[in-house]
Amino acid sequence: MHESMGLFTDHYELTMAEGYFKSNKEEVIANFDYFFRKNPFGSGFTVFAGLQDLLAIIAEFKYDLKAIDYLYERGFSSDFLEYLKNFRFTGDIYAPREGELVFPNEPVLRVKGKIIETQLLETLILNVLNFQSLIATKANRIRHSAGNRLLMEFGMRRAQGFAAIAASRASVIGGMDSTSNIYSAFRYGLDSSGTMAHSWIQGFEDELLAFREYANTHPKSCTLLVDTYHTLNSGVPNAIIIAKEMEQKGQRLSAIRLDSGDLAYLSKMARKQLDDAGLQYVKIVASNQLDEYIIKSLIEQNAPIDWFGVGTSLVTGKSDAALDGVYKLSLINNRPTLKLSDDLIKVTLPGEKKVLRYYNGNNKFYADAIALSHEEEHDIHTIFHPQYPERNTTVKGLKSEIIVTKVMDKGEVTVDQKSISEISAYRKFRVSQLPDEHKRFEYPHLYKVGLSKDLLNLRNHLITKVK
Repeated sequence: MHESMGLFTDHYELTMAEGYFKSNKEEVIANFDYFFRKNPFGSGFTVFAGLQDLLAIIAEFKYDLKAIDYLYERGFSSDFLEYLKNFRFTGDIYAPREGELVFPNEPVLRVKGKIIETQLLETLILNVLNFQSLIATKANRIRHSAGNRLLMEFGMRRAQGFAAIAASRASVIGGMDSTSNIYSAFRYGLDSSGTMAHSWIQGFEDELLAFREYANTHPKSCTLLVDTYHTLNSGVPNAIIIAKEMEQKGQRLSAIRLDSGDLAYLSKMARKQLDDAGLQYVKIVASNQLDEYIIKSLIEQNAPIDWFGVGTSLVTGKSDAALDGVYKLSLINNRPTLKLSDDLIKVTLPGEKKVLRYYNGNNKFYADAIALSHEEEHDIHTIFHPQYPERNTTVKGLKSEIIVTKVMDKGEVTVDQKSISEISAYRKFRVSQLPDEHKRFEYPHLYKVGLSKDLLNLRNHLITKVK
């Protein structure tokens, strides 16, 4: 990372930081919570992603001389800029394990430290976690539709600039098997994959010659794009000729790819042509504006498609362009604080908090509790609906665990680095622990997230006090 990473923030974060500095508040301790209010895509949950990237950037979040000079030109004071020259984050961060399933209004990530440090990280935290969690959740939905079929992320050319890099990472966390983005594969240790474009075929005198040359240069991983001219009359028959030529050399054609047209019909007809030629081993790959709903429909139509390539809808988070994560102050100088709103759901939760997950007798998720950090687990018997406290759930005697734990202590990372495959495997395990009613696409069952009695009382007391 570049030393000017401290500039990866909104202008007003720095104006507030300067204000705190000028007010002699730079040593004041604050606690901020990152949370979101709504699951994306109508999902019943969100996949938490981006943590390792975030921690790595925070470790490099500082100001070099070029950054200092730039801020001076923007009107920031010399004494404040002297302070920034030695800026490093020295606070604590609490978060779930990456790949965890999280739910609306939970304090997913908690940042505690000096007020200037915690304030300056706001934009970075929102940028990284909102985007990667959005894409990982979308990818998990696509994985849910595809079952065990192979999935490839093809979205680099349609992504919003360099967001393609993080999108590939988050896609694999969410369940994709590989990416077309070779830079992301290099950076994160992902599997990269790709076939050919129509331009390859157009670049030769005829389709058969184009296929033959490609097979000669890629005999171990040959996938032929069969829809440049006519899928069933030209593309598939020519692919069969190449497959037979490859067999004569002791090789095998890996797959054919369909990138346009009625994918259900074409895949069935192509499968029949391949099978009639004795090429049952040749797989069928499909792409072209796929998403979780189209894949679900293709499978319901018994389309014999083995691999799916998904691009635009995945890396752009279609149809939700952003996760609505926010970053709110909940404690300053040991004083619990909240933000009021006419809408109770937008009233923030005060104090330092933890998140407990409860399990039913089958080791499935049952409910989450948001409690004050000092509360003992065995003292929490009932959790209360945040907006309608008359609705409550008994959790006494249920197995529980704290899912938000310390990941950075005094600016030092305290958790081991995980590979993307390990993070994805954890996501898959946690999805298996979530009851099915929360995983359906249409009107998923609402997962219970409640407040402890002490937290509910603290919130209500502060609301009354402020009013």
